[in-house]
Amino acid sequence: MRNLDLNLLRVFDAIIREKNVLRAGDLISLSPSAVSHALSRLRAMLNDDLFVRTANGMEPTVRALEMAPLVRDALVAIERAIGPKEFDASRTHRQFCIAATDQMTAVILPSFLRAISEIAPNASFTVLPASRIDLTAQIDVGRVDIALGSFSSIPHRLREQVLFEEQDMMVVATTHPLAGVNIGLEALSSLPLLVVSTAGSEDGLFSERGLTRRTEMFDREALTAAFGSMGKQPEFKIVQPHFLAIPSLLAGTRIAAIVPATLAKLFHQSGVACASQVPWQAAPRAVQMVWHERHTHDPGHSWLRSMLFRAACPAENVEL
Repeated sequence: MRNLDLNLLRVFDAIIREKNVLRAGDLISLSPSAVSHALSRLRAMLNDDLFVRTANGMEPTVRALEMAPLVRDALVAIERAIGPKEFDASRTHRQFCIAATDQMTAVILPSFLRAISEIAPNASFTVLPASRIDLTAQIDVGRVDIALGSFSSIPHRLREQVLFEEQDMMVVATTHPLAGVNIGLEALSSLPLLVVSTAGSEDGLFSERGLTRRTEMFDREALTAAFGSMGKQPEFKIVQPHFLAIPSLLAGTRIAAIVPATLAKLFHQSGVACASQVPWQAAPRAVQMVWHERHTHDPGHSWLRSMLFRAACPAENVEL
């Protein structure tokens, strides 16, 4: 510890987040040569390569992966100890990163961005796809500030807040023969279906490092039971991961899509699809935001959470 330069840990943290020497340097305002020199010093000190250059960028070694969340926690603690106690949204130039599906991006982020453009004009935001398989690791190392989605299991090191409860609805093309009417179960059972799954898991869930998120964005059990009551099976014609592609996929077809209600209402209001209630009782599911516990008392992060919560609240009250 007597020989440790804390700036080496800043360089390590930047590389683990960016996986690129040039971008890491930009993040902490150092030249690429300074970053490379710092990395060489840290490699010699720890007797480990820490990062291996690959076609996908600087991939961390096992030792680096073990160090990453501990280094991030230490740096955050130091910043909290010596940094400003107040957060001034009107003056901040802070960069935030949110992980979200295209549904969450379309439903929550427009009102969020409208609000912060007035309140925090100099803040900047990056949105990453929440379906990325290293989501938990990105939260652990601090690259992702908040993840939006439906999570059924959350590790102790993460915190969560429910934004709203989501329901299932149905949408069809505006030219569909049944557009504009409530489609009953009998009529629906003759239609091919489109559903959204953000990953290929068989049980509709995906787990990594203690965080389990829902990948099927509909209540499969309730749908299958409703069809089973008629002695039928649903025909899943299309299973795909993109919410915002649904209107284009439905156009000119007899297909009906089962989608989250907030998105169905958005499609209906914008005139790209016609929405109606599903003819069965689907279980509601919570939509949450998840973050690392180290950020809980960070004033800037608290502000970000409050703004997202406010932006999400109207989503459940949108009427057809």
